[in-house]
Amino acid sequence: MMAGLFVIPLALISAAVACTFEESSLNLTGIVCRMTKPAALVLNQQTAQVIQAAFRHATYPDISGEKSMAFLGKVAYGLTNIQINDLSIENSEVDFKEDNAIDIAIQNVTASFKGTLSYGYTGAWFVKLTHSIDFEIESSIDLQINAKLTCAKGWVAADTSDCYLIFHKLTLHLQGDKQPGWLKQLFTDFISFTLKLVLKGQVCNEINSLAQLLADFIQDRAANFLQDGPIGVDISLASFPVIKANYMESHHKGLLLYKNYSVVFNDSMFAPSLLSESRMLYFWFSDQVLNSLALAAFLDERLVLTITGEELREMFEMEDTEAHQGIVQEIFQGTSYDDSLAKIWSLTPPQIILQPEGTIVKSSVAMELSIFSQGAEPTVVLYFEKEVTVTIQSAYVEKKLVLHLADSVIEPKVFKCALKRAGDDRSLRHFLQKIISVAGIPEVISRIEPALTSLMNSKGLNLFEIKNPEIITKEGYLIIQLDFDFPHHLLVDFLKKTL
Repeated sequence: MMAGLFVIPLALISAAVACTFEESSLNLTGIVCRMTKPAALVLNQQTAQVIQAAFRHATYPDISGEKSMAFLGKVAYGLTNIQINDLSIENSEVDFKEDNAIDIAIQNVTASFKGTLSYGYTGAWFVKLTHSIDFEIESSIDLQINAKLTCAKGWVAADTSDCYLIFHKLTLHLQGDKQPGWLKQLFTDFISFTLKLVLKGQVCNEINSLAQLLADFIQDRAANFLQDGPIGVDISLASFPVIKANYMESHHKGLLLYKNYSVVFNDSMFAPSLLSESRMLYFWFSDQVLNSLALAAFLDERLVLTITGEELREMFEMEDTEAHQGIVQEIFQGTSYDDSLAKIWSLTPPQIILQPEGTIVKSSVAMELSIFSQGAEPTVVLYFEKEVTVTIQSAYVEKKLVLHLADSVIEPKVFKCALKRAGDDRSLRHFLQKIISVAGIPEVISRIEPALTSLMNSKGLNLFEIKNPEIITKEGYLIIQLDFDFPHHLLVDFLKKTL
């Protein structure tokens, strides 16, 4: 989940058409993403590569025109095969304009264009001359983009049509000769204006196009990060994005996507004051989102665990007392641990309750222990059901999810024993209760940690340079806050796929 939503802010630089929201949908926010200005400054360091791609990928059309010249008659010209040669960007800055736009200023874009100049004129004595020479254009340009956040097809987008190119220099060189001459002076004067219009139109259009591709690329990645098999999360917008002086924020529905199941959320608990501005990136989750994912995991029959062999040995021999050894021998009836199998599963969808002390998970759990005898059907020697409540504190350390068991409560419900025992069942029940609390629950948690870490890494979370992440639980919601370095691999992947 954290892996998927980490990339959502990158999709804020995109192109769009407007969306409409019903008034009732404004309270259906399940997930909120807030990016503060320091994060935008880090992302802006990579803006140069996108702008360079826009210049290089733009298709520059042929430029033609005609002008009447004294003593020369009409002079026709054409610039063909225009291609960019060298490009460098000196500086890029970003600023938030509250309730308005994200201003991106690119200073001193130095670009060199090459091509062929053809020209011809009809003199006073009807003499037609046609010439063709190579040319080079040196330019120095400032680029201003004012991106307005909006919505496209339910996703975060930005209108980048407010795009300006300011030319500080536009110099035409002919046939490599950089000295002024009558031909250069003749064409420079009336080609420059047309060339500026063409460059502005093509570069700004290409930026707009790249923005749309970037939006699709990033948000497809985000949706994929939040999907595993048939289980997914709807990250479409619940309301329009927000721009403040120090952060920008998007509100997402967070509804469950699983087969034909529909989960309806109550009114959102989110308020802007729940998030601060001291970290680079924030994610806010309603406990309703987590509960819907727990429901999907249950319906998809994922909440099943089997324990065999050496793991059972470690659990049942945790205490080397004579009384416990006798109970273990009765349970396994002299067979090897390798001939036994414990199956644990959830009888009902787990209920997740977020509180300051941690994530509280309540579930009705069944456990079945079977013994395998050669040439015979497996024998179920124990079956019991428990109401289990655990409090978990979560952290993300060295690119691994860490789950700490803070508390657990076990309430017995059903107990069935197929053993022929010499004693009563109370000692067996007490033994099993201790096994579950001391070894069983920690064993389940130890399985969940690497499984979730592996799932997140399969989505690429381990490729992000996340700094000092914190997972904070409050009553009814969870906050993930972190700093980061720009995930350069995402930009590389994007440029490879689009250029």
